[in-house]
Amino acid sequence: MLGVLGGMGPLASAQFMLRLTLLTPAARDQDHIPALLWSDPRVPDRTAARIAGGEDPLPALLRGIRGLEAAGATAIAIPCNTAHGWFEGMQAATRLPILHIVDAAEEELRRQGVAPGPIGLMGTAGTLAMRLYQGRLDARGWTCLTPTAEEMDRLVTPGIALVKANDVAAAYAPLAEAARLLAARGARAVVLGCTEIPLGIAAGPALPFPVCDTIDGLARAAIARCHRPG
Repeated sequence: MLGVLGGMGPLASAQFMLRLTLLTPAARDQDHIPALLWSDPRVPDRTAARIAGGEDPLPALLRGIRGLEAAGATAIAIPCNTAHGWFEGMQAATRLPILHIVDAAEEELRRQGVAPGPIGLMGTAGTLAMRLYQGRLDARGWTCLTPTAEEMDRLVTPGIALVKANDVAAAYAPLAEAARLLAARGARAVVLGCTEIPLGIAAGPALPFPVCDTIDGLARAAIARCHRPG
């Protein structure tokens, strides 16, 4: 039974459930993974908590974990990158294994045949400031190229906000431009390290270089962990 700690944001959580279903090898209802979605958009803003002294989201995250435990979950996936800044606190509070989205992204890079080397990394200002990806991937041979402060302010942060406001189509242009700028600086692929970003990137023409969709990566990790056909 997969527990999904979501609502950060709600659209990204819904997309995770969709991709979990579509990526599961199944011929009938009973071949799919039993899953529980805890979608609570009241969790305080993770980026604001990390870089602007905002309210700590950990109590709300733990409330969701306790709800999933009580409902019978046996593993947890969190389709929000920035929330993984509190991964250790969440994992320490539960006996259930929590799948780490950065590990899932690494497996997605390998699945796509992206060799260690320079890659682009897009995410919230909080995710980049906490070095959630840089710390793990740099140690494994990848070099993370990130948007400049100007590109974050002009392109990435507004693009993420548009997805959160359900204006997915308008998010494509700024997010795609940011990804292209990383590729122009030598990135072999671009990790979409915020679960809103894949929704914006999917709203327009495909980019001419590999992108690592962290929603899909986490869904594949969950399938590998939980899938028991029949």
